[in-house]
Amino acid sequence: MLEILFGMIAGTITGLGMGGGTILILLLTLFYGLEQHIAQATNLIFFVPTSLAAIWMNLKQNNVDRKLAKNIVIFGVIGAVIGSIIAEKLEDQTLKKCFAVFIFLIALHEVYGIYQIISQKKKLHKIQKK
Repeated sequence: MLEILFGMIAGTITGLGMGGGTILILLLTLFYGLEQHIAQATNLIFFVPTSLAAIWMNLKQNNVDRKLAKNIVIFGVIGAVIGSIIAEKLEDQTLKKCFAVFIFLIALHEVYGIYQIISQKKKLHKIQKK
């Protein structure tokens, strides 16, 4: 039952374009106690069909810059091969720490984005009051 819940949560987040795999890795390591390597590999298997579904829906709605996507895909595949080689050589604890730093940087980026939105709204509010 937990697998169904995890799949639905991660799939929904993936469909929204926010990287549900990150959530899936976290859930697999925390709740299933999987090693980081296994959780990340499982995520990659999960990623293929869910991303294909999201790609299809977005292509259908003309939401994709095809030229940009082509370049990102080409170099993303090269990066994925390099990243896989590096991850394979890392110990589980080191990989977990790298993943934690990655998640932390994403969180900082999101908090900064929220801060910018709030600051812009405050400035706009002050201008409207004058």
